[in-house]
Amino acid sequence: MPSTEKWTSLSSSLKVSKVITGLWQVADLERDGKSVDQNKMATGMSAYADAGFTTFDMADHYGSAEEIAGLFANQYKAAPIQLLTKWVPKPGKVSKQDVIDAVDRSLTRMQASSLDLLQFHAWNYADPTWLDCLFWLEELKASGKIKNLGVTNFDTAHLRIAITSGIDIISNQVCYSLLDQRASQSMREFCLSHNVKILAFGTIAGGFLSEKWLGKPEPEITESLSWSQMKYKRFIDFAGGWDLFQSLLSALDSVAKKYDLTIPLIASRFILEDPAVGAVIIGARPGLSDHIDENKKLLEFSLDSASTNKIKEAISAFSAIPGDCGDEYRKPPYLTASGDLSHHVDNIPPPFPTVTDSTGKIKALSGTVWEDMAGFSRAVRKGNRILVSGTTATHGDKAIGGKDPAAQMHFVIDKIEGALQSLGGTLDDVVRTRIYVSDVANWEPIARAHGERFKNIQPANTLINANLIGDEYLIEMEAEAELSS
Repeated sequence: MPSTEKWTSLSSSLKVSKVITGLWQVADLERDGKSVDQNKMATGMSAYADAGFTTFDMADHYGSAEEIAGLFANQYKAAPIQLLTKWVPKPGKVSKQDVIDAVDRSLTRMQASSLDLLQFHAWNYADPTWLDCLFWLEELKASGKIKNLGVTNFDTAHLRIAITSGIDIISNQVCYSLLDQRASQSMREFCLSHNVKILAFGTIAGGFLSEKWLGKPEPEITESLSWSQMKYKRFIDFAGGWDLFQSLLSALDSVAKKYDLTIPLIASRFILEDPAVGAVIIGARPGLSDHIDENKKLLEFSLDSASTNKIKEAISAFSAIPGDCGDEYRKPPYLTASGDLSHHVDNIPPPFPTVTDSTGKIKALSGTVWEDMAGFSRAVRKGNRILVSGTTATHGDKAIGGKDPAAQMHFVIDKIEGALQSLGGTLDDVVRTRIYVSDVANWEPIARAHGERFKNIQPANTLINANLIGDEYLIEMEAEAELSS
């Protein structure tokens, strides 16, 4: 029988409510220059904490959510509270001082001396700046400004790279719902084996998974919807459309009536019972629209096997959301409120600097010590052809991925992708790859990682058992790409 425990230990220093109150709707309330009564919302947070829901989730870009949390933290003394926030830097290069400034900014807004959990988001894995940020955040954790470090919207491959590179990550906050089962695949397996908890948002799909929409006509994606509704309507459309969604609501309604509960409770409970999930995050507008009594019920029941199977049967008819967790923010289809990244970023800068020589060759430089020492470029473009040098899991003076061959392979492919992006190409343009492995026993996880990244591209490929320079390197790879004219 699944547990109805009300708390989850994410680390030795952080115990959170299994139902976390999300404050992303603050940004929606402040849309188009509107303002909110911060003191009223802070008082509304106190009502949640009094009911035992002492954990709140926010981000640096959720409008004034951090300031509201700071007001709440300054006035609430009845019980320990946990304030989780996120840092979502703009794409492109970030300095160590930028990281320090971002953390200090959140500390000031939240009137805190240390952040309970700082969750980091990366826009472009092909730019290794994301790893720099995590290493610097790890330093700030050692200094005491951050108590715990998590990530948000990370896929399995890059969560693997971070952890095997020595970053102490305790949680990954991702979209996970009956419509979006990506987290139940490789992410679940990895998190269970590495003691990382999934913090699941979107469990009620912006309110669409509720009685309110049962039997109702299909809404259009317009500004009349909230940002959350615009986003999750795209999930519904991709997963199978409104008619199929109605069949899911009907199945959930049947289960809800069996328990004398509501559809949102059933939908969230199903996700909460995944053993990899540490908590579900339910959005709220404290002081304006509260769900305290409803949230209490979420921790007072479990689904029996018949109900679970009925729900599984209903969702089995849906098309899978493509890719891994967080891909909706990095590649088409962009399942965001706007259907693209226009609400989030202005552009994605090239990862590496380039120079053009007197012959017209354009060279991309990734900055590893090997390039200067041996006198070569990470990649060279001549006309429409790009040649990428043999690439190992090196970033600056660091070896990335530890002794995990899959982690090293994914980081190598990231570097190759970064070189291609810097020269005007993409992985889709790759026509040949050559892989050199130091131990042929590692061939399968390396080949599987290659297959994961190139499964729809399928370039010509050769895998060779070879002696590599540097005992820390398990894999080296080169690539050739042809750009269309």
